[in-house]
Amino acid sequence: MEQFEYQITDEIGIHARPAGLFVKEASKYSSAVQISCNGKKGDGKSIFGIMGLGAAKGDTITVSVEGADEKEAAKEIEKFLKDNL
Repeated sequence: MEQFEYQITDEIGIHARPAGLFVKEASKYSSAVQISCNGKKGDGKSIFGIMGLGAAKGDTITVSVEGADEKEAAKEIEKFLKDNL
């Protein structure tokens, strides 16, 4: 399992547009993707799972990736977060 943390820098936090883009990025990989924030967990391949976290600017999310392509997926998802959130 690969895991990393990321602090949200977007002024609005994780709202619909970046959540949808995150799902699109995570869905490129066969590995399972989980996100947790403030004691809540969500499926990284579900827009509702991500939106349900209510992650705001300054919150730290933890992304866990597990599966056959976990190393590549974690690397690319972390890059996506840095570029978009």
